[in-house]
Amino acid sequence: MCGIVGYIGGQQAAPLLLEGLTRLEHRGYDSAGVAVLGTGLRIAKKAGRVRDLSDDLPKRFAGKAGIGHTRWATHGPANDVNAHPHTDAKGDVAVVHNGIIDNAGLLRKQLTDDGVDLASETDTEVLAHLIARSDADTLEGRVADALALIDGTYGIAVLHADFPDRIVVARNGSPLIIGVGEKEMHVASDLGALVRYTTTVAHLADGEMATLTAGGFTTYRQDLTSTNKTATLIDVDPAAYDAGEHDSFMHKEMLEQPTAAASVLRGRLDERFGTAHLGGLNMDARETRAIRRVKILGCGSAYYVGQMGASLLEELARIPADAEPASEFRYRNPIIEADTLYVAVSQSGETIDTLLAVQEIRRKGGRVIGLVNVVGSAIARECDGGIYLHAGPEVAVASTKALTNMFLGFALLALQLGRVRDLSIADGKRLIAGLNRLPDQIAEILGQEDQLAETATRLAGAESLFFIGRVRGFPVAREGAQKFKEISYRHAEAYQTSELKHGPLALISEEVPTVAVVPADELTDRNLGALHEIAARRGPLVVVTHADVDLGELGTGPAMIARIDVPRNEPELDPILLTIPLQVLAYHAALRLGHDIDKPRNLAKSVTVE
Repeated sequence: MCGIVGYIGGQQAAPLLLEGLTRLEHRGYDSAGVAVLGTGLRIAKKAGRVRDLSDDLPKRFAGKAGIGHTRWATHGPANDVNAHPHTDAKGDVAVVHNGIIDNAGLLRKQLTDDGVDLASETDTEVLAHLIARSDADTLEGRVADALALIDGTYGIAVLHADFPDRIVVARNGSPLIIGVGEKEMHVASDLGALVRYTTTVAHLADGEMATLTAGGFTTYRQDLTSTNKTATLIDVDPAAYDAGEHDSFMHKEMLEQPTAAASVLRGRLDERFGTAHLGGLNMDARETRAIRRVKILGCGSAYYVGQMGASLLEELARIPADAEPASEFRYRNPIIEADTLYVAVSQSGETIDTLLAVQEIRRKGGRVIGLVNVVGSAIARECDGGIYLHAGPEVAVASTKALTNMFLGFALLALQLGRVRDLSIADGKRLIAGLNRLPDQIAEILGQEDQLAETATRLAGAESLFFIGRVRGFPVAREGAQKFKEISYRHAEAYQTSELKHGPLALISEEVPTVAVVPADELTDRNLGALHEIAARRGPLVVVTHADVDLGELGTGPAMIARIDVPRNEPELDPILLTIPLQVLAYHAALRLGHDIDKPRNLAKSVTVE
């Protein structure tokens, strides 16, 4: 969970590295550092943000080859010493690393027993010493020797004072992308750091290494046999990685949701037959009908939207479906069934817990498809098929438009599976009409931003909140609580509305607001009954509902902070519309509290460590 950048060519490296690190700061921002090769190897690193490093960078920091890093701390606290790059004892080798070395403790002991003085508490530093201790004739050989001694995940970039014409990089479980320029080469852990300079790229695969020189790149396996990888031109707008007139990427990405929703639906709806066309699933009708269960795997918001997806699949396709955290899945020795369809959900396509779950399923012969937003990502490559989300680049840690498109991806999947099975053409056409209405309805909700901001100001003053919902509304409540806690730093907990009386009601008071998800459905009266229980205990209420829901005396009672009405769609599709205002509430609460919304403390965008 960090950002890696590298450059070699005819320009001074340091300004390019700092620019790249700034664009990758959402991947880790505990500390930052750069190394350049000019007349010798020079290092500058500092705890804090990239701007702090930039302010303290020596005026004379020349070199036309360099690597840089923004850190999300795993081994050792965030301080200057633990910041990357790390070096060997002589200062000849510099390494930046994303991932975790599982046997770092053993290697550190072996090094110290041999008299090596380790400067930091990190796992990464052992790599620099291992590379320096290799007696191979080439830098490639020395890096390969070091990697042969470690267990774990890594994306690394290496400089060596004795080999000033090259950068050596390697990947195992943590992304690295090579960018090809005009007589210069770039490398980064995320496309966002490259698009200003080139859109000709090559993605390294797990177990692959590469050498970058000003004139080009070569790829090879750890045994140094060639893989002959070539670069390809990608279709991406560099402006998509800029916040533009918005004060944060989260705000920009929230407002992009109508456009993103239309994009994921475009070309995938068949109104004539009332179905969806998802050619990327790589399954014919016979294989589809053989599915007896669906298991959805994701982490954080991807897990919660997976719960929404499970509900869609059960209702529309009448297939038993459930979601569970990918981070727990493989550790319980799961039973992999031939007639179960596994679905891996990840915005980045690099979430390590989800990737490892996919690999476990594949190892045991299961069929797995991916819902991912990044073409060429690790999960996309590992899966048997999938649905690209087409949300466009998402930079903010708190997911908005990618989450919405995940829901729509599940709706398309449920529609296609349902029509192959028992869903009628009339219901298929009903759902297609609902899907086509969604982009405009999302825009309508976002048009209430000023009113939602007022409500968020009231909620920002609370130290603790409840989010509640039933059946379709419960995953909405879980996602709402997730958003609120991760960027406002207020304690927010989600419960099924029906579970309040089984314990949580003890915490209801005037100081603990409840955000209640109350759609117009068969459970409305039950939901309203629970709200009366909260109001009777002086609990403040925010109710996210539909205009035709009559709140009665609750609506004008002293407990009511606000009523938020969202437009109705088909009942199966309502959850995503109920989710949108919860994003806006979280955003404006965090803004009111003065937090750095795109860089919430202790979190990072792409979780590439276990």
